Amino acid sequence: QVQLVESGGGLVQPGGSLRLSCAASGSIFRINAMGWYRQAPGKQRELVAVITSGGSTNYVESVKGRFTISRDNAKNTVYLQMNSLKPEDTAVYYCNAVVLAVIAGTVESDPYDYWGQGTQVTVSS
Repeated sequence: QVQLVESGGGLVQPGGSLRLSCAASGSIFRINAMGWYRQAPGKQRELVAVITSGGSTNYVESVKGRFTISRDNAKNTVYLQMNSLKPEDTAVYYCNAVVLAVIAGTVESDPYDYWGQGTQVTVSS
């Protein structure tokens, strides 16, 4: 199995910064894309940022210029540096990884989505 463990959420004032981390572990053959999603109360989950195994990135328009996604392939870890935080960034942030796993000693034929447990980010004065 594959597990994603997130850390780094918390309470921050508007204009402040936080850095989220997400480490993948388990029976991993290869990780393709990794990303961060968020879900605010009463809203649908939305993609915040994604990074491919080659390092290409994409962001939702509302965070461009403020958030930076990066990854350390050797550590199977993805990061989200969040600067200039706004109250509307308040949400539960979820890590996602598209993983080709090893099951019973065999590499699966297709990659699957795995999710972290979520970490709360609250931006408030």
